[in-house]
Amino acid sequence: MVKHIVLFRLREDVPAEVKLEAMQQFKAAIEALPERIKVIRKVEVGLNINPSEAWHIALYSEFDSLEDVKLYAAHPDHVAAGKLLAEVKESRACVDYEE
Repeated sequence: MVKHIVLFRLREDVPAEVKLEAMQQFKAAIEALPERIKVIRKVEVGLNINPSEAWHIALYSEFDSLEDVKLYAAHPDHVAAGKLLAEVKESRACVDYEE
């Protein structure tokens, strides 16, 4: 099994209400993907409630293989979900590991 963890940091110059709206839309879009992308075994998106931390969003997902992660990453519905953060995202960090 491959675990895919992604963290997103949003830009400081974006108003809080704009960030929150983008975060909520992203969460809803990603968590709807298992119905359309069958290789996803599990997915969840957490919105950071601790304002003293640098990262705003954590995405956790599970797949059978790294090839499935790549399939998911290229899927048009996943790409569309990612675009929901395009205007507010500062940076992204990702780790894929086998259990």
